[in-house]
Amino acid sequence: MRKQKDILAKLITLEMGKLLAQSYGEIALSADIVDYYAENAEIFLEDQRLEPEYGEAYIKSTPIGVLLGVEPWNFPFYQVARFAAPNIMAGNVVLVKHASNVPQCALAIHKLFEEAGAPEGVYTNLFLSGSRIDQVVADERIKGVSLTGSETAGASIAAAAGKALKKSVLELGGSDAFIVLADADIDRSVDWAVIGRMNNTGQCCVAAKRIIVVEEIADEFLAKFKAKLSGLKVGDPMDSDTQLGPLSSEGAVIQLIEQVQRSVSGGAKVLLGGKLIDRQGAFIEATILGDIKPGMAAYHEELFGPVAAFYRVKDEQAAIDLANDSPFGLGGSIFTGDIEKGKRLAEQIDTGMVFINHPTWTQADLPFGGTKRSGYGRELSSLGVQEFVNKKLIRVSALSDPF
Repeated sequence: MRKQKDILAKLITLEMGKLLAQSYGEIALSADIVDYYAENAEIFLEDQRLEPEYGEAYIKSTPIGVLLGVEPWNFPFYQVARFAAPNIMAGNVVLVKHASNVPQCALAIHKLFEEAGAPEGVYTNLFLSGSRIDQVVADERIKGVSLTGSETAGASIAAAAGKALKKSVLELGGSDAFIVLADADIDRSVDWAVIGRMNNTGQCCVAAKRIIVVEEIADEFLAKFKAKLSGLKVGDPMDSDTQLGPLSSEGAVIQLIEQVQRSVSGGAKVLLGGKLIDRQGAFIEATILGDIKPGMAAYHEELFGPVAAFYRVKDEQAAIDLANDSPFGLGGSIFTGDIEKGKRLAEQIDTGMVFINHPTWTQADLPFGGTKRSGYGRELSSLGVQEFVNKKLIRVSALSDPF
């Protein structure tokens, strides 16, 4: 991947529109994940010694067999790396059904394994329609399935896996809260809010989708946030000067505009943007919605693109309550000058991840996953290699030991 980074990064940008600099970052992150498991999997999977009252016992981690991974388009290399690397290192083999709009990325990943010398069958790419996934899950040779994608796709996969009595791991949507407290560094918080919301043109499950700011600093924060977003340069994602690229497809931008319009019809206010950009391609303005109330699309639904939902709240407890009032529970962040307070508040947020003074993000040695409608199970870190192994107990007893 590192040797071919120029080719692979441009392939990502060509197929799904990610800014080229961010595509380079995705290739680097993916390579780091592969390195991480090559270097650490043996340690993570070593026998776990127990201390029973009589005799001896240990837990041995053994592979369960063939796994199916169903992967999304928004991070076409990273998503595959975090599924394939730990599970192959655990001794399983993988089949990967990639998103239909990144077929060249899917083929490139398969070729990377071939070029690296992986035996045939360790990694297999499936050019398969979504309607046929259930047939693969039902095949008796498949022992487990992992999906990153929408709630609808996750529910379908979980149902198919459950019917066949097979383990599944799901990483679904998110609507991460980005909480800014009164003692936060406002300028730095604004900078991180722009990055957290606009990374991958907002098409990220852990994007900072709900900006929640306490009342006493809300006006200053909003003014600076608007200024930063309105200044983003729109253009070709292959151009290094571009700061706001297109969405992945025409369908994606139509869906996002429809969500904005439904929210406005319900009483939300457009504080910035809110329209398609008059140029070729699936471009939408960087957008901020305000006055959002329960029942509106922007309150309950995931906005997968450069649209921020802005909330002002009276105090810290109101911020936590609002953060938890979501069907999603993937990640979230708290910005504060008091780290210990940040930790206390983080423990009250019902998500799989909370970051303090940084938007939710990912790296090889940190576990990734959520709660509620954001799915279940964990990827990355030592936890990611444990999902699809048999934790086999081996017990040694003396003939004289009691029953």
